[in-house]
Amino acid sequence: MLNLTILGLWHLGSVTAACMARHHRVTGLDFEKSVIAALNEGRAPLHEPGLDALIATGIAASQLSFTADPVSLANTDLLWICYDTPVDADDRSDLPWVMERIERVLPHLKTGTVILISAQLPVGTCAQLASRHPQLHFACSPENLRLGKAIEAFEKPARIIVGATPAARPVLEALLTPIGAPIIWMRPESAEMVKHALNSFLALSVAFINEVATLSETVGADAAEVAQGLKSEPRIGQRAYLGPGGPFAGGTLARDVVTLSRLGETQKLPLALIPAIKESNDLHRRWNFRKVRQALAGVDQPIVAVLGLAYTPNTNTLRRSAAVELCLELLRAGTTVRAYDPLIKIVDAEHTDIPLVASANDAVRGAHAVVICTESAEFRNYAWADLLASMAKPIVIDANRIVEKAVTPLPSIAYLTVGRP
Repeated sequence: MLNLTILGLWHLGSVTAACMARHHRVTGLDFEKSVIAALNEGRAPLHEPGLDALIATGIAASQLSFTADPVSLANTDLLWICYDTPVDADDRSDLPWVMERIERVLPHLKTGTVILISAQLPVGTCAQLASRHPQLHFACSPENLRLGKAIEAFEKPARIIVGATPAARPVLEALLTPIGAPIIWMRPESAEMVKHALNSFLALSVAFINEVATLSETVGADAAEVAQGLKSEPRIGQRAYLGPGGPFAGGTLARDVVTLSRLGETQKLPLALIPAIKESNDLHRRWNFRKVRQALAGVDQPIVAVLGLAYTPNTNTLRRSAAVELCLELLRAGTTVRAYDPLIKIVDAEHTDIPLVASANDAVRGAHAVVICTESAEFRNYAWADLLASMAKPIVIDANRIVEKAVTPLPSIAYLTVGRP
């Protein structure tokens, strides 16, 4: 059993700390005292199913504690850096913000300590830190979490990728072996590149199928059927990231696309494909807005209900949400917006301009269109016949086909989705 410290306690860090407390003695370290106070009471900084209960279990077993004092690092066997790297409006990582916090804690570590980096930082970060701190061992393990399914993703990974020097490997084996997944060992630079390449490939898949969907809408094809045909090809496979629908959002995938694009610029290597991924996705981000404007052309003082504000289900974060962008764009166009999300009762200080209502009924009543923005299971179970009957015009815009089965059998409904005429 190791004495393990997790640095950075937003989504990645709080999940990592809670899960690893099943196997090691874990101290969570973050310089935001309000975050520490909440965690010590068993409350995670954002909604993630099962996370609060797992944190409380770790605290009760004396396996998990939280602090804002880096002095606690003196006895740690391994420091795991788990900051969720911030991104700006153009998906560029705020590297100085993360590096300043890393550098703040390194002087407190004893010689020979292993530092495992799972924060999304550019390839070469381990080498740069090692050159400045040769008394420490730096390694990389790309994070593989998904908001809303993070605990399962952490505890049941298909494999764990670790980039490390031979000197760091024994401690890392002791850390990760209890998870029970195969470990793929490689050099730190390769592990760092795996994260960039993996997210960029997933982003490429999303952008590709959505461009196919855009073409399908104009020629009578159904992109969902096209995707089914693609996945039936053994060289592609059923689990391929080929689901026509909304754009990728939240910053996670786009961050790595931008990182590789900027790496090409830095190395003076001309790249055509990778930068085009973000360009394609940015064009697709306006699909909902275009469909609303087309559907409501000529409607005086249109009212639009937006269901789902978080960029992914089972979370309450509004970070880089396409739904938020849609609301703001509609408001700028003079449209009345009513937004509802089952996990968001109040908006944070950055999103006070989003008109939030208390229920789906309040959002939809009298509206001229309803836009389904988040793949929330709750939306499928609504009494859609009653909801649509309360609308001024029964128009449903549903990029990801969340309510398709519930809505399309109803009479006189205009149902619009990505990739279908």
